[in-house]
Amino acid sequence: MAEKVIAGKSIEVTDEGYLVNMEDWSREIAAELASEAGIELTGKHLEVLEYLREKQSAGETLTIRKVGKSGIVDIKGLYKLFPGGPLKISSKLAGIPKPTSCV
Repeated sequence: MAEKVIAGKSIEVTDEGYLVNMEDWSREIAAELASEAGIELTGKHLEVLEYLREKQSAGETLTIRKVGKSGIVDIKGLYKLFPGGPLKISSKLAGIPKPTSCV
C-alpha cells in the first residue's frame, strides 16, 4: 500500500496502483489515471467505468465477456478503449479492485 496524489488528493493505492477505497474515486481521478496510461477519457470510457463500478458494488464477478454483453461496448470496442489489458486497465480507472480474472 502506498499514498499517491491523484487529481490533488492524497489517495491510498495498492502496489499495482489500484485504489484501496472505492469511495475515493471521482471522474477527475479517473481522468488523471487514464492520462498516466496514455488514454484520453471519452463519454464511452466513462460509461464503461460507471458500469464496472455498478457491477462491483453489486458484488458481481467482472469479466471481459460480461462487459462485452453490457450493451455499452462490444469486446472489440473494449480493447480499443483500453488497449493492452482492457479489464485490468478499465478496473484501475474505475477505482475498483483488480478482477481475479486478471493476472
